[in-house]
Amino acid sequence: MKILQTRFGPITPREKKIRSVTLWGALLNVVLLILKIVAGLLIRSSALIADGVHSLTDLATDLLILLGARLSSRPADETHPFGHRKFDTIASQLIAFILIVVGFGFILSAGTAIFRKELNYPGFLVLAVAAISVISKEIIFHITRKISRITQSAALYANAWHHRSDSFSSMAVLIGGAASLSGWGYADHMATIIVGIMIMGVAGKIFYDNLIELTEHSADKKSIQTIERILSRAEGIYGWHALRTRSVGGELFLDCHVIVDPDLSVLESHKIIERIEEQIQSELSKPTNILIHIDPDEAKDKL
Repeated sequence: MKILQTRFGPITPREKKIRSVTLWGALLNVVLLILKIVAGLLIRSSALIADGVHSLTDLATDLLILLGARLSSRPADETHPFGHRKFDTIASQLIAFILIVVGFGFILSAGTAIFRKELNYPGFLVLAVAAISVISKEIIFHITRKISRITQSAALYANAWHHRSDSFSSMAVLIGGAASLSGWGYADHMATIIVGIMIMGVAGKIFYDNLIELTEHSADKKSIQTIERILSRAEGIYGWHALRTRSVGGELFLDCHVIVDPDLSVLESHKIIERIEEQIQSELSKPTNILIHIDPDEAKDKL
């Protein structure tokens, strides 16, 4: 596979996928930003203008994704021997924080409008603009989420949900606009509060999951069970112990000790370890860095 070169180093296939879907999302955000702001000013819809500001925050997170992908895809070096994948985790934390602020802003803005008894009747144009935003954002959400799973990018996964949060906010505008046509002036504000709560909930989960990773948390339970099953059934070893795992920006690092016959040659022991590593790599979905230490069977060695 061809690796592109830039003045900052090679562009890996992983980074190329992340960059491509992020740039398409950024282009969509520019179009929706202009459409929402212009339409909101024409019909004097504060909800639509606020939705346009939300699209502006999407643009900011797109820039974070591009920066995070560039930094996290750099190969390991002397100062970062385990690679730079945690830049991806840090970028996703920033995105989650932005989502929390945006969600709270929606709740505060709508709550203040209700407290001031401000009625809003945006008209039919808001329905068309909001519908376009909902459909396009749902499409880019599903595409971005799919690529995030392929590339194991936490930041891209967070950005996918940022796209969906924009879809949710547009849905609130759509529902509120429809309800306002029936004469309920608070409909838009109530829908916005509900969406704000949903956005903060999603952002909170993203923030928590990545915070756990930054604390050197072990692999998920399913991955550990898979590793233990492979070790327990591996041919040529008498047992294993001291298994340790940790997740780093979509990659899994593990090390453990296996017990082998002390009469085996170095080459024979190495072949056993290679088979174990290959099986672990094939059965785990995440890229895995494996270090296995060989221990001789002390019981047999004493005979």
